[in-house]
Amino acid sequence: MGNLYEDALPPATGERFDTLLSHQGLVIERIVSTSKIESQEYVQEQDEWVVLLTGEATLEVAGRKVQLKAGDYLFLPARTPHTVRQVSDGALWLAVHLHGRSA
Repeated sequence: MGNLYEDALPPATGERFDTLLSHQGLVIERIVSTSKIESQEYVQEQDEWVVLLTGEATLEVAGRKVQLKAGDYLFLPARTPHTVRQVSDGALWLAVHLHGRSA
C-alpha cells in the first residue's frame, strides 16, 4: 500500500523515478519532474504506457511534437525514440513498463 502523492516534491533538477511495483514483467514507476531538465532521448526495449497526472509537458515522439496536459496518456511501443522537451515544475507521471517475463 502506498500513496502516489506522498513525497512527491520535485528534485532540484531533472526527474526522479520511483518504482512502485515490479512483478512478472510489469514495472510501474512514479516520475516526478522539475522544469529544469536536460532533454535526453530514450529508446527502450519494452513497451511503455504513461499518463501525466499533474502538470503539462511537451515531448518529441519519433520525430513529432506531442503536447500533454494533466490526464493525457500515451502508449510508446518498444524502441520508439522519445524525449521530454519541456515540463512544468512538479509534474507527476505514472509509467507502466511491459517487459518480457524475465524483468
